[in-house]
Amino acid sequence: MIEPMKKVSVVLLNKEKEEALKALRKIGLVHLEKIEGSSEKLTAFKEYSNNAMLSESILGEIKLPKTKKGSEPKLSDEKVISLCSDVVAKSERKKQLMEEISADTTELDRFALWGGVSLEDFDYLKEKGIGLKMYEIDADKYNQIDSEIQTILVNNDSKTVRFMIVNGGEGRPENLLPEAFEVPFPRISTSLLEEEIRRDEKELDEIQAFYTDNAKYVPAISKFKKALESDIEFENINAGMECDKEGSENDLAWLSGYVPSANLEEFKRACAQNQWAVAYSDPEDEDTAVPTKLKNNKFVSLIYPLTDFLGTVPGYHEFDISGWFLLFFTVFFAMIFGDGGYGLLVAALILILMLKSKLGGKKVPAVMGLVLLVSLATVGWGAVTCTWFGIPSDMLPEWLKNLSIPWISGAYKDTLWNVPWISDSSIGLTKDQNLQIFCFSLALVQLCVAHVKAAVRNVKDKKGVKAIGDLGSLLQLVGMFWIVLSMVVNSQVFQMMGSIGSFPIGKTAISLIAAGFAMSFIFANYDGSIGASILESCKNIISVLLGVVNVFSDIVSYIRLWAVGLAGAAISETVNTLAGPILGHAILFVAAIVLLVFGHGLNMILNVLSVIVHGVRLNTLEFCTHIGMSWSGVKYKPFSEEANA
Repeated sequence: MIEPMKKVSVVLLNKEKEEALKALRKIGLVHLEKIEGSSEKLTAFKEYSNNAMLSESILGEIKLPKTKKGSEPKLSDEKVISLCSDVVAKSERKKQLMEEISADTTELDRFALWGGVSLEDFDYLKEKGIGLKMYEIDADKYNQIDSEIQTILVNNDSKTVRFMIVNGGEGRPENLLPEAFEVPFPRISTSLLEEEIRRDEKELDEIQAFYTDNAKYVPAISKFKKALESDIEFENINAGMECDKEGSENDLAWLSGYVPSANLEEFKRACAQNQWAVAYSDPEDEDTAVPTKLKNNKFVSLIYPLTDFLGTVPGYHEFDISGWFLLFFTVFFAMIFGDGGYGLLVAALILILMLKSKLGGKKVPAVMGLVLLVSLATVGWGAVTCTWFGIPSDMLPEWLKNLSIPWISGAYKDTLWNVPWISDSSIGLTKDQNLQIFCFSLALVQLCVAHVKAAVRNVKDKKGVKAIGDLGSLLQLVGMFWIVLSMVVNSQVFQMMGSIGSFPIGKTAISLIAAGFAMSFIFANYDGSIGASILESCKNIISVLLGVVNVFSDIVSYIRLWAVGLAGAAISETVNTLAGPILGHAILFVAAIVLLVFGHGLNMILNVLSVIVHGVRLNTLEFCTHIGMSWSGVKYKPFSEEANA
């Protein structure tokens, strides 16, 4: 559930605000509204933080011998600030040196075939009345240069001739062939360029040596940066608090935030002890910055590592779907991962890691509980479908086959399953079609849950009439379910105009869609006036009509669970087929094992990615679209010492 919040405002003396903020942080209950402070101290803190972050990145790239935890050298905060400043300055200097070396190297390359070029010698000859310019020309054009132009051949190769023109004047000689290209003089003499490069490279080596010498202080820098986060948060609030500007002894300062309703009395007592004035009220519907604090049992809380990783937080006025998310994600994971053997491997690995953490006196990471749950679910799915490492069912023990459910089991994949309302024994459902029906049934259940929750919310919020629109969407889902089965699974079994006994199931499905559409059209936008609701639907008629199509596509999208699982099973079988022939050869046995480990390992990685892409999507997109969630929430994060510990 989403814990109720109270909006609180605290008023205190401006001259005591620093001490008050320290006390408020020690209380650790108030999620403060966003504050943007500005002060010289805050600017300095941010600069220290940026320098520390860059220094940590630069020095962290240097590999050093491993040291025992707790034996890292320590530095005072002042020395860390100085060190980080030096690292950043040397980083900028390193960038400058590399640019200079690149430019000088390019310049040297330009004159590599000329030999050394000394500007001093050119200047000396010019003082003596001998002006020289450097040119290049195609080898077959050099002999065509006008004889009146005095040239000196420097060198040549099969393509190019390098030469100088003597006393050619300030500009280009008029009668010089256009193919001749004048070579501009270098910035400085090539010998000086080489000297500059050597000097810059030496300085680069000194900078790298400085990095290497100080890489041992990375833990100290990290610790400083972590502590600085708390200082930045504190100073940002201190500088950004609203206050009186009169400058008197009794000037007031104030701030606002949110406290869980369950902790309000505790917070009021703390305010009384610190002699602060406090006001509180329930958040309004218009308040968009109300933080969300979720409170669930330990089992449902297993989903939190995943939602934290995704960064998804329900809005304060939205739904907490943690339990439903966990339930359906577990099923989706099992179906996509698909293989009971894979589930056993993962479960065994997680149990070993959990046991190791317990024996080591460490807290078991929450994510391990989630992984254990979904891996055990995968074992269960593998058992009922008779899927174990992609091994053909006829090679599996009989007891494993007996564990499976025949109509979705790989051990009965060629069997045609008849349905009660079809008398023709030649018409039935295959294993894959049964799995498709299961996928669409999951879609129906999950999306119906979404609309039921939305309807219940509207009734509780005294918008019972609007709940009729949600029930209309529910009827559309039920009716569309039969149409999906008819169009996607088997039109002979699920006939559009057929009947089950005397019940006209096909016509009923169409009637449900029509009735549901009418209910949604009339009541979906209800806000006190049915006429206004109908008018709003008319304004968005195209979207309303497309909504019926979306119901169909949303149900069909759940077929991805079957398709992705089928792809994973095909890869498993392919790996086994490739490795099978060489397993019987002693020489190639190791190669076969490597192939099996690599192939199945790669398949497991692909399955994990598929779960993230498809299993998460069905919960955060299809389900949440139908329930009306936008994940617009802000996680409850109180101003506290523990938040930055």
